Amino acid sequence: MAMSEAAAETPHNLPAFTVSELSASLKRTVEDAYGYVRVRGEISQPKVAASGHCYLRLKDETAVLDGIIWRGSMAKLKIKPEEGMDVIVTGRITTYPGRSSYQIVIESVELAGVGALLKLLEDRRKALAAEGLFDDERKKPIPYLPGVIGVVSSPTGAVIRDILHRVSDRFPRRVILWPVRVQGEGAAEEVAAAIKGFNALMPGGDIPRPDVLIVARGGGSLEDLWAFNEEVVVRAAAGSMIPLISAVGHETDWTLIDYAADRRAPTPTAAAELAVPVRIDLMADVQQRSTRLMQGVGRTLSDLKTRLEGLVRGIPRLDTVVAEKEQALDGLVERLKLGPRALLSAKAQELNVLAAGLNLGRFLRELARSMTDLTQLQTRLARSSARAMSDSDSTLASLAARLESVSPQRVLERGYAMVVGPDGPVTSVMHAVAGSAVELRFADGAAPAVIGGEGPVKAAAKRKAPTSGNQGSLF
Repeated sequence: MAMSEAAAETPHNLPAFTVSELSASLKRTVEDAYGYVRVRGEISQPKVAASGHCYLRLKDETAVLDGIIWRGSMAKLKIKPEEGMDVIVTGRITTYPGRSSYQIVIESVELAGVGALLKLLEDRRKALAAEGLFDDERKKPIPYLPGVIGVVSSPTGAVIRDILHRVSDRFPRRVILWPVRVQGEGAAEEVAAAIKGFNALMPGGDIPRPDVLIVARGGGSLEDLWAFNEEVVVRAAAGSMIPLISAVGHETDWTLIDYAADRRAPTPTAAAELAVPVRIDLMADVQQRSTRLMQGVGRTLSDLKTRLEGLVRGIPRLDTVVAEKEQALDGLVERLKLGPRALLSAKAQELNVLAAGLNLGRFLRELARSMTDLTQLQTRLARSSARAMSDSDSTLASLAARLESVSPQRVLERGYAMVVGPDGPVTSVMHAVAGSAVELRFADGAAPAVIGGEGPVKAAAKRKAPTSGNQGSLF
């Protein structure tokens, strides 16, 4: 008992700290030694609290480090923390006296190497593809010749100049630039907002609504192009009602916006080539189509002319038709004239024979009977002759009407004119020699004219002599 009391009364040189004093001292020591560090590890158990702060753990094979991202820093991160993500974080080491622990206050997060980036990119691509954002059925055709082209790109640099130069060379169109940042903090949000802004324009407004969009950026590393892999940009591109061409990076660079776009161009210059055709080639194509059309029309007109000439040859000549009918009519007339006389002569001979063989009474009776028969025959002959004459007149009138319908004079009376040259009618423009004298024949006369001549024709029109309205008899 005496030894214990003696030990308790032994003086010490070490000062006595309170718990708070020791915690504060440790905090200062740790923060002074590790004021700003970069730590690589795998993210575990990330959780965003209601306050907006994110709490997580960084671990490797043997150790675990608590971490916190304050709400202000969380909003500025390009890459959001996800479970299992291999990252390099930058921040300050500090202690938490309430739990006698230390932690890192994270200010920035970056993926640890290209492999981690590619893994994140592939995981995101699969997730968005599963939603159908990359399906071919969603893709819209690019208009052949847009009136207005909208470009989402940086206002500085060679990209916008290359697009404007290529469009001007191929087929000048109006180009509207929506300037955005294409790299760094906030770039993805600006690109997405530009795509949505172009789609929000109303047709006929002060700013014309583009017919096609080009989202373009020059080449760079995977990290430089990362803004075009962000989900907000991919969803904006997939939801665009205006056909969209992506032209991000060089030919070997692929970003997620390329999958969501309606067409992907390997370079910004190629995007301009996809947007507009070559004006000279288009003009040559139109000229070729015009030539083919004119040749087709020429062949059609030539075929119709040949058919018409064939139909004209099939129409009999008017004078031949009339001559044949006149000859037939003359024969009928002669037969009508000779018929009664021959019949009377035959009956007279029969009467003489009967009279020679019969007595007077019988002769008289036979004579009376013959006279009756003769009267009936004359009546029938007269009726038959009248019918024959009527039929012949009808036939002749029909033929005359048909002949009149094809008469050139009737065509002239309908308002047409006939061009007659020294060698006869001019039926083709190939025979119309400039400067040659011709005659224009109308229904009521003719007038001289000159092919390709200047000034009015000063020659008085010839007038036909009035024709008599009475037609002579054919008999």
